[in-house]
Amino acid sequence: MEDRIDPRIGQPFVSKNAAVASPNNLATVAGNRIMQQGGNAIDAMVAVNATLGVVFPHMTGAGGDAFWLIYDAKTQRQYVLNASGRSVNHVDIERYQRQGFIDNRGVKAAITVPGAVDGWYEAHKRFGKLSFAECLAPAIEYARDGFPVSASLAQFSDEKLNVLRKYESTSKVFLKDQVSPYLEGEIFHNHDLANTLEAIAEKGSKAFYQGDIADKIVNHMEKENGDMTRDDLRKQQSQWEDPLFINYNGKTVSSLPPNSDGMATLQILGMLDHIDNEELDKSTEDFINWFTRATILAFEDRNAYLTDPAFKDVPTDKLLDDEYISELAKRLHAESKKRAPEEEINADGDTTFSCAADAEGNVVGVVQSLYWEWGSGVVPEGTGFLLQNRGAFFSLDEDSPNKLEGNKRPGHTLTCAMVEGNDGPELIIGAMGGDGQPQTQATLIRRVIVEKRNIQEAIDQPRWLLGRTWGEKQNGLRLEGRFDQSLIQKLENLGHTHVTLIDSYSDLVGHAQGIQIFKDRFEAGADPRSNGLALGY
Repeated sequence: MEDRIDPRIGQPFVSKNAAVASPNNLATVAGNRIMQQGGNAIDAMVAVNATLGVVFPHMTGAGGDAFWLIYDAKTQRQYVLNASGRSVNHVDIERYQRQGFIDNRGVKAAITVPGAVDGWYEAHKRFGKLSFAECLAPAIEYARDGFPVSASLAQFSDEKLNVLRKYESTSKVFLKDQVSPYLEGEIFHNHDLANTLEAIAEKGSKAFYQGDIADKIVNHMEKENGDMTRDDLRKQQSQWEDPLFINYNGKTVSSLPPNSDGMATLQILGMLDHIDNEELDKSTEDFINWFTRATILAFEDRNAYLTDPAFKDVPTDKLLDDEYISELAKRLHAESKKRAPEEEINADGDTTFSCAADAEGNVVGVVQSLYWEWGSGVVPEGTGFLLQNRGAFFSLDEDSPNKLEGNKRPGHTLTCAMVEGNDGPELIIGAMGGDGQPQTQATLIRRVIVEKRNIQEAIDQPRWLLGRTWGEKQNGLRLEGRFDQSLIQKLENLGHTHVTLIDSYSDLVGHAQGIQIFKDRFEAGADPRSNGLALGY
């Protein structure tokens, strides 16, 4: 892939009344349009995420999961909406045990109920301002009238032709004549998805989980020997939860509770807060070394504890306690050169993150995903959307807290974060990219809060990734090509292995978006590594 350098590098979008950012320009325009029509940040996020399912269907959609992090100006409180789906009640665990793995494509990968649509509906019902139908109107228009294919959609269509060609119901929607990928700039229509979204706009989430759409999903499952039933869909219900918090550099940082791994972001920041800035900033290699080793300690806890809290307690109070974080920081110092952290990272997946803030003081971040690109690869006949393969993140290890069980939410890499000061929210931030999400979020929070960079500059600066992403098998420490080649040897001297340079603006390190909130303005940023856009008015 060629490096992409955006002329907006380092320049946030500055606006007075509202701001919105997403990884796709058309989705951002949809959200901005809703707020200009009098909608609030929650309305905008419904519009953005519904639109992303139309114009960014390889990464997200109605068949996926979502988490919402909302600051409500009226109550001056933060809320989390967990819109992730549970596994089907009668999941065929013995089948997966016999074959030794959980399918990542096909109907046998579609073993968790999609939660995103219920998330749109529940968030809007509690905090929305415009009608639900008004919020879905831009997505319906793009699906019905067509939209120009983005570089990202064209790229992933071409790279995953084997996935798109495997099932007739999928190839009919996403390939020209069921054979060829759409090229960048070509106009793409999805009439089935337009019909689906119109039904949801008219009847709410019941249309998806109990009505004609549910019938289409289940009929397809029965035809292809899948496991999802009408009862599984009918039982889906999003949950309102409290966020997790940690103090960092005099600010309060919040993130999502389990079954999200938001605690990893907070633990990384907590450990770094115990290291003098002079020590952290002594050199680029020292900074990355400290950061990646804090990441592995956080991921050790993530792997040991992360699960659906309905099945097993996740001791987040202990894991984020000041005394425990201090002990982790001591381990970080003691183990700083004793082992290669690249050997122990083991999660993957990708995501979309979008965010919005409005003049009323509402601030919202949403992560929404199909898990792998194109999810399960399965489009239920007549619906126009893909079902996720999030169930592939479950473990078959009986000792794993994330082991596959019926009616259980899997552990999620989906996460985002908010920073609050004395006067309320100052930053909403998130990024796609599996294990890269907490790493990127913690990095960007530090760049904004400690280094005093603006949000766009923080996003644009070169990043790294420890671990895997997008279904890769190799662990390693990848550095964007704007880092000097000599940094590889310097990091190897500090004990790192598998250190490589990748493209200067690489998809592998994720697509980040964020908004800084000031008393008199908003500054929004979107990642030049995607077709993203930050706007406002």
